Amino acid sequence: MGGVPKQRHSKSKAGRRRSHQALKPVKLATCPNCKAPKLPHRACKNCGYYGGKKSS
Repeated sequence: MGGVPKQRHSKSKAGRRRSHQALKPVKLATCPNCKAPKLPHRACKNCGYYGGKKSS
């Protein structure tokens, strides 16, 4: 059997525990080749370039 809490946790205590679960905004970089927004450290979905080279 699993553990059962002995006392109820207050709303503020539960909120403090969940404070790190919020979604963070997505950080986008611009492609130096076509200037389209892309995820950092990934090939551009628009033109396919990464690090100045065409990726296959």
